Amino acid sequence: MNFWSDKNVFLTGANGFIGSWLTKALVEAGANVVCIIRDSVKQSNLDLLGIRDRVSTVQGSVEDYLLIQRILNEYEIETCFHLAAQTIVGSANRSPLSTFESNIRGTWTILESCRQSKLIERLVVASSDKAYGDHPTLPYTEDFPLNGLYPYDASKVCADVLTRCFCYTYNLPAAITRCANVYGGGDLNFSRIIPGTIRSVLRGENPIIRSDGTPVRDYIYISDVVRGYLLLAQHISTGMATGQAFNFGTNRPISVLDLVNLILRLSGCDSLAPRIMLKTKIEGEIDRQFLSSEKAEKMLGWTPEVSLEEGLSKTIDWYRQYFASLREH
Repeated sequence: MNFWSDKNVFLTGANGFIGSWLTKALVEAGANVVCIIRDSVKQSNLDLLGIRDRVSTVQGSVEDYLLIQRILNEYEIETCFHLAAQTIVGSANRSPLSTFESNIRGTWTILESCRQSKLIERLVVASSDKAYGDHPTLPYTEDFPLNGLYPYDASKVCADVLTRCFCYTYNLPAAITRCANVYGGGDLNFSRIIPGTIRSVLRGENPIIRSDGTPVRDYIYISDVVRGYLLLAQHISTGMATGQAFNFGTNRPISVLDLVNLILRLSGCDSLAPRIMLKTKIEGEIDRQFLSSEKAEKMLGWTPEVSLEEGLSKTIDWYRQYFASLREH
């Protein structure tokens, strides 16, 4: 029998990019999914993936302690995935307090609510590779210090530490994900390098690189990330993963310039060329950052299955269909 069949699952951030694909996977696995939605946006990922009518939704904020308690109790929630966050780095830098409210207060609200619940069996909290900050040694492993200093990065450090605090102080059955740069269809934040580049290419425009093109990162396809979340949650039940953080990446770093050129090649648009906006590195930007996922492989049996070329090809196809559907309407 499928592990998730008839499980009552509460998911925050369900109308975000990663959260919506995780929600879709849970619904298709037979789970009863409850989502909390803060804003009723015109273009929700739940609608894009065709799953809004297959989940229960509650309007509200993850910072609302009484509301979270009510959801956990009335829907008899056994599993919680906490992905809700303000994830736009530029927005965090412009207005850090709203980011801290969502990412830090929202996290301790979820943690305390789950601690008070008599039904919660597993909780997965999304941290980020950005929590590590800058380190000279590569790849990053889970025992590296969390040195994130900028507002978004620091908010993820706090969420990460608070989760482990609740695990070790109160025996909360929780674990943490730290993912590399996640990509795939459905990411409508076109300020990010992959969706932004694909949109430019499909419009016949030269893609813009807002750096000197040299920063090196690790990019992981959405289906591999979703599988990591589900496996991690299942292993919390055994006690193996409780209180621990797990990296999910491909350990195949690539520079921004090489990434953009790969998208151009896979799109069949070799006539276009990237426009590099800067000649020097951006002050304060981490030059090289990628993760080791050896721990996830050993403890969870997880390895990435989708290569960068395959994942980008699938992503390009998704956006082709998406933009074609917009033109039809």
